[in-house]
This record gives sequence, C-alpha cells and structure tokens, in this order.
Amino acid sequence: MKYNFDFLNIFTNEDIEINLDEPMNKHTSFKIGGKADVYCEVKTKKALAELICLCKKNEIPYFIIGKGSNLLISDNGIRGIVIKLGGEFSEMSLTEDGLIRCGSGAALASVCSYALKNSLSGLEFAWGIPGTVGGAAYMNAGAYGGEMKDIVEAVSYIDENGIIKSFKRDELNFSYRRSVFTDKEYIVTDVLFKLENKSQNEIREKMDELMGKRKSKQPLEYPSAGSTFKRPEGYFAAALIEECGLKGASVGGAEVSEKHSGFIINKNNATCEDVKNLIAYVKKEVYKQKGVELHCEVKFIGT
Repeated sequence: MKYNFDFLNIFTNEDIEINLDEPMNKHTSFKIGGKADVYCEVKTKKALAELICLCKKNEIPYFIIGKGSNLLISDNGIRGIVIKLGGEFSEMSLTEDGLIRCGSGAALASVCSYALKNSLSGLEFAWGIPGTVGGAAYMNAGAYGGEMKDIVEAVSYIDENGIIKSFKRDELNFSYRRSVFTDKEYIVTDVLFKLENKSQNEIREKMDELMGKRKSKQPLEYPSAGSTFKRPEGYFAAALIEECGLKGASVGGAEVSEKHSGFIINKNNATCEDVKNLIAYVKKEVYKQKGVELHCEVKFIGT
C-alpha cells in the first residue's frame, strides 16, 4: 500500500530529520531488514506529539525504534514511518535530590557512564546491553541479577492521543520482560532512575566484571538481537537448546551460536527468513525433545 507523506513538509530540520527508503539493516543490531518508507529522527517532544497525531489523522502506521537491538525486521522492509528519538530525547541530567533523569533515546551505555561519573550505583547490570533507556523501561530489561524495575522511579510517556503523562514506580507493573507499556501505543519519553551512592572504583570494578563475562560468554563478534528466547519457567533456554544438540544448527546465513546457544547470530549475510526459519526449527525441536515451549524475546517487525 502506498501512503502520502506530504504532511511531513510542515516540519523543519530542527524538529525532524527525514530519510526516504531507508535500509533498516543499518539500524538494527542484527544487520537485517529491508527499506522503511520513511525513517525520521525526531528531536523534540512537541514534534513527536504532533507527528503521532498527524500519523493517526492520515492513517499512517508508525513504529518507534531505539538502537534496534531486540528487533528482527522483514526483508521486505517497513511500510509507513519509522521514528528514531534523538535530540532532547538523548539528554541526561541530575536532579536536586540525586536522581538521574534521561531521555528515552539515550543509549544505556551512556547512562551507565553518566552514573559512574556521578558515583551512582545500580545501573552496572546494564553496562553492555546494546539498547536505549526507553526500550529498557518498556521491556523491563535485565541481566546478571539486575532489572529496570529495581531502579526506575518514574516514567514519562506520550499516550495514543499525543498527550504527555507519567507513571510512578508502583504504576509501572514491571514483570519479566514486561511493563505497563507492553502492547500499548504509549511512547516513553523520559525515565527517572533512583540509584545509590558508591565510590567510582567500586562501580567501575563491577562494570568491568560484568563486561568481562559478556565478552567471554556471548558471541559479540557477530550481529544478533541478544538472547533470542525468553527464559521458560523452571528452565534456561540456552541449556535446553544445547541439550537438544542444536548448538551450531543453521539455516542459510543464520546460526545458533557455538559460543552461546541462547543467541541466534547473523553469521553470513542472513536474511530475516533465515532467522525466522531457524527460530521455528529450534522451537519445534525443543518442544519435541523436552516438552517445553520456547517464546521469542526478539520482536518481529514488517510486512
């Protein structure tokens, strides 16, 4: 279906940067994906709220993207508008009461470094997670015993009508890889973190320790979307996959990592279909051999 994007002409470059027919393999950690009709970087909350309202008025589908670290995008691309949050969405500041306020487009790595600089502890688990603050809050990202639910104090968002609102900690409904934002049209704009004072040496040591674990255990040398499957209750997905003899299994250019079987990697110019077919094969074999149903942590987007 062809859409009319003429309404985008009302925005200036100070509000939004617009690219047509943008290859999405440039914007995902999997390095997979066809072209988006429109890819734009929105720089202000006012422009974002206006853009969302115009998309709805003109019946144009839209999709918010962060670092693209948990996405598998169709080889046929994305119809409509892909929205990247930049500008003021990447800003960070320290409040008077010692909380970190940051825009949803800020990279987790940048926020971890900012916390270290200000001797604030609690974000160390996120050091090395290749995503943005907004995406992390949306899915309650976690690793090595830490989760967003442990440190998020409040989240501001734009609702489906373009109105800016906020949730406090007890309203966020965090659970395993879910939050109040799951399956809703809300767009996270800001996150407030409540951390603890610690020495920079302690914080840096913890960050270095966890990064060392990531590098030694995860296939960071290949494009991927991180852990492919959610943790089944009572099991570990990677262990189940390995026990089923699937480590190293491949379809086209996609492979179950030899280094960590919980990761499906883009080893050799994999297509979206390669990855989807390998995911289906792994799920089928694990259920056949173990009686456990695996659910994808990776989100599939596109036509």
